[in-house]
Amino acid sequence: MFLYFGIKLIYDSRSMSDRVSEELEEVEEELLKSNKKSEAQSADDEEIGSADSKMTSSNSKSESSIFFQSFILTFLAEWGDRSQIATIALAASKDPLGVTIGGCFGHSLCTGMAVIGGRILASKISEKTVSFWGGVTFLAFGVHALIFDV
Repeated sequence: MFLYFGIKLIYDSRSMSDRVSEELEEVEEELLKSNKKSEAQSADDEEIGSADSKMTSSNSKSESSIFFQSFILTFLAEWGDRSQIATIALAASKDPLGVTIGGCFGHSLCTGMAVIGGRILASKISEKTVSFWGGVTFLAFGVHALIFDV
């Protein structure tokens, strides 16, 4: 799997532009336009209310889609991970409620740092660079696994 993902990421990076995240720039531009439009139309409350309800409806669809994608990705990535096995062992020998709360807090903190780090990374480094070096890293892990029979 490491070799497959490494080759795929390097292959995908070849077709990407060498710009800082285009999606991030587009979202920031849309938010800026939306804020300017709201400020310009603040005199007409009824018009703002209908625009906000339309925007809220489309934003909630987008947010739920992002929520489910994040949930499924995290759930599948963590399923069967060593940390899950350690959590099971800890819950078997200690208070399950404390293990649950501590596990949720620890995972939330770790994921939050990844989200913030990803946001910073996306604003500084192009997606092409991240994909290429991610592919190289996956290939290195794949070769290591083949040589050392992990």
